[in-house]
Amino acid sequence: MECELPRVNESNDEIKKIFEDTKTIVVPGLSPDESKPSHRVAKYLQSVGYKIVPIYPKGDEILGEKVYKSILDVPFEIEMIDMFRKPSIADEMVDIIKKRGDIKFLWLQKDIVNNSASQRAKDMGIKVVQNKCTMVEHKALF
Repeated sequence: MECELPRVNESNDEIKKIFEDTKTIVVPGLSPDESKPSHRVAKYLQSVGYKIVPIYPKGDEILGEKVYKSILDVPFEIEMIDMFRKPSIADEMVDIIKKRGDIKFLWLQKDIVNNSASQRAKDMGIKVVQNKCTMVEHKALF
């Protein structure tokens, strides 16, 4: 497997604005296991005031929030997808963004890069961050 370097990424100023403009973050791959990065990062984001929406195939609740099986099942507005899944899933996320129409930001976590999906999202007017951790970036900027 060849590593892909991000060709599409927002500047630090844009990343700060993304955090400022976000209230609700959907987290595909949010694990109920407290030792997993997705759980630790989502718990941090929740602790600094963001509403976290877990997307996970099983269970009813993670971090005190209702679990949804799909982003398309979430019945309220979402500003950001914070993805903890393999890079190929980013293509599916862009399709979901197009269907929903309310998601403004696509964030691919540390070590996740998909330039073709990210460019598709950018072409739709979506701001994209790849290969960066939301928790690390938020702590650095605030």
